Amino acid sequence: MRITMRNWVIGVAAPVLLLVAWWFLSADSTDPFFPPLQTILVRFQELWLFEHFQSDVLLSLGNLFLGFVIAAAAGIALGFITALVAPVRWMLDPLIHFLRGIPPVALVPIFISLIGFGTQMRVTSIALAALFPTMIATVDGIRSFSNDLLDVSRVYRLTRKERVLKVLLPAATPQIFSGLQVSLQVAFIVMIASEMLGSSQGIGAMTLLAQQSFMTADMWAGILLLGVIGFLVNILFSLLRRRVLSWYIGSRRLARAS
Repeated sequence: MRITMRNWVIGVAAPVLLLVAWWFLSADSTDPFFPPLQTILVRFQELWLFEHFQSDVLLSLGNLFLGFVIAAAAGIALGFITALVAPVRWMLDPLIHFLRGIPPVALVPIFISLIGFGTQMRVTSIALAALFPTMIATVDGIRSFSNDLLDVSRVYRLTRKERVLKVLLPAATPQIFSGLQVSLQVAFIVMIASEMLGSSQGIGAMTLLAQQSFMTADMWAGILLLGVIGFLVNILFSLLRRRVLSWYIGSRRLARAS
């Protein structure tokens, strides 16, 4: 518990100290491309907490959440099917290795050409780009599963559904969450890229517009907002992961203690 608390304190203190250093180092800045942090925070408040909160911030977060949820559900489902059904695995393995080698951001122009601009394109880009880390982690988690547990489940005459939900899924959950964390990071990156390419709404679009219009303080305010959102989303995901995997974390601690 003490180690965990210490890690949390260090994790929160590091960005706070960075902001403090930024404040003092930029306090007397006259560089138009590096304005004082105080000026950036004023524009941050004016832009993101009032004027563009509903029209841009909530829109970006909604696209991120929807795309990530679709990717998570599809990735876990396809991962189970791929791991448990050999013909499906033989068919999908080459396609998976081909598509996951493509940078996620490179998919955005393709979807713009096929779907056009708008929310549908952004959500589709986020969902497809974030699909593969979860899917691959699910397949690895199931295929590294101990056959002894499957033998026990057969002895107790568990149905296929019970084996999947009560044996395979809990055993693969630690690796699935590792894949979900990577998928969340990919989804966040693609969310920004999809808004910067041809969109007029969203945090990414507003930040790019500020840069192109030489509104430096607004650009830095957008970058700061993206950093804050990424930091908070990662913390919330870590808390969810610790709650869902509390049994796994506890068993690891007992194993190390013994």
